[in-house]
Amino acid sequence: MSILTRLIPDRFVLTLLLTVLVAALLPVTGQAAVYAGYGVSAAIFLLFFLHGLRLPRAEVLVAMRNWRLQGLIFAFTFAFMPVLGLAAATAPASLLPHGLVIGLMFLGILPSTVQSAISYSSLAGGNIAASVMASALLNLAGIVMTPLLVVLLIGSDGGAAISGDTVLRIVAILLLPFALGQLAQGWLNAWAMRNKPLLTLLDRTAIALAVYVAFSSAVAGGQMQALGWAAIALLCAIILVMLILAMLAAWGLGGVLGLPRADRISLLFAGSHKSIATGAPLAAILFAGPQAGIVILPALIYHQFQLVLSAPLASRLAKHHDD
Repeated sequence: MSILTRLIPDRFVLTLLLTVLVAALLPVTGQAAVYAGYGVSAAIFLLFFLHGLRLPRAEVLVAMRNWRLQGLIFAFTFAFMPVLGLAAATAPASLLPHGLVIGLMFLGILPSTVQSAISYSSLAGGNIAASVMASALLNLAGIVMTPLLVVLLIGSDGGAAISGDTVLRIVAILLLPFALGQLAQGWLNAWAMRNKPLLTLLDRTAIALAVYVAFSSAVAGGQMQALGWAAIALLCAIILVMLILAMLAAWGLGGVLGLPRADRISLLFAGSHKSIATGAPLAAILFAGPQAGIVILPALIYHQFQLVLSAPLASRLAKHHDD
């Protein structure tokens, strides 16, 4: 178990990996898949309502005063990382299935994760308040920025279903519930604080459902069966290099700009991490049918790698700071 814990430090990642396995063995198909799609839409609506409910408006305003750090993290996430994703997708274009190439591009334009970026920044001695707000703001901005970058960098030729209906779905099941969650803070915030475990369970259930339906569609469409072990190994190698380069670039950029050590640590983790929690729902909306499952696979692998590498890195940074 200790070996498994080191390889998979977040139990939710293990849950998602098991979800993929279940989808491979028992995919939802036919009319059941249609109803499952409705369930995913409802789950995503609930997920972003809870995001809005738990993001304090007052703390956002305070964090935005550190405009230099927040702007730098935003630019790194939605400018440098998409370029890195494009580079990662271009190099092996002839060696990987088309869906995985698109998945690498999609990975590059996702916002940062919330929980792990904050946890590792805290462990390493980073600017915790800035990390909390950066992660929250990046995920909020990602509702708009990620679809926009998908249009600009991937487009319909890459399988992204960008249309008026897609825009309406983004507004209806991402922006609207988030706004409603913000409005409901006055009535439900105390209840939300008392029931954090329940809300976390609802969050993770919604993400797992989106992943299951997406991978089921990919299995039913024959895309997952077409992936060989050589392609998976190459994909993992590319993603690992991409993550290492992102971490080195974030840390180096903070040093070049003369940021305080705590701010450099926040930039390191918030800038280099990617969110499967936002990625899975967005993939379900932006990529139609079997494409969504294979597109989200690089993000799932990247998420696992970032957890494995960040734990010892954060400990080393904390030890160096103490010394």
